[in-house]
Amino acid sequence: MTEIPEHLLKRSQSARSNAAGGDTSDAPDASDDGQAIPRALLEKSQQSGAGAVAPAGAGGGVATLAPPLAAGPGGHTQRLLTVVKSGSIQDVKSKPADKVHTWPHLLAAEFTAALFITAFVLLFSIFVNAPLLPLADFSNTPNPSKAPWYFLGLQELLTMFHPMLAGVTLPGVVLGVLILAPYLDRNPSKKPEDRKFVISLMTIHLMFWAVLTLIGSFFRGPGFIFTYPWDTGLTGIFHL
Repeated sequence: MTEIPEHLLKRSQSARSNAAGGDTSDAPDASDDGQAIPRALLEKSQQSGAGAVAPAGAGGGVATLAPPLAAGPGGHTQRLLTVVKSGSIQDVKSKPADKVHTWPHLLAAEFTAALFITAFVLLFSIFVNAPLLPLADFSNTPNPSKAPWYFLGLQELLTMFHPMLAGVTLPGVVLGVLILAPYLDRNPSKKPEDRKFVISLMTIHLMFWAVLTLIGSFFRGPGFIFTYPWDTGLTGIFHL
């Protein structure tokens, strides 16, 4: 809303007080066309020389203020009350966004990484033979009998706790905490120093599972008893 200048407010209050007290010195005079112009404005206009005063009519009418030379259509004038600064209503400056297009920026990098991994696996398979075992014999169970490497952590837990606790409760709690991690830490930053909670949680999970997998791979001998790899060798790893 446009702010009314203080001098106009004072002039309005003065006119109201004079009208209430019965003082007609500043009362508006009626012109021929029915409009009213305060006498104070007429005198002020005569003193400043902003416009000329038309002479009174033959019928004894009151003099009216002639429109200035720079008047608009119909003799109306405008007064600039407030200057609106540019940019205060609408901000046209664009804010930088940390976003890139999927193509070619993201897909090109992923395709290059896939080609590199494929070439590495191909060259590795040419020079290094896979440690394959002979055909399975149903009458001869290998000792130690180990699960695949991605299940060795669970198999290691089964040697320490009850099957219900090792196979259901602990894995369920770990997966539940990992699922709730994005809701517990809602920091949008991608800097490691700003995401200490999530990084610490994931580090503990990976180290815990990696330690169980390494123990099941290298430190379990015949009968799945604990042993040292430098005593029994690393032949047990080939049974994975």
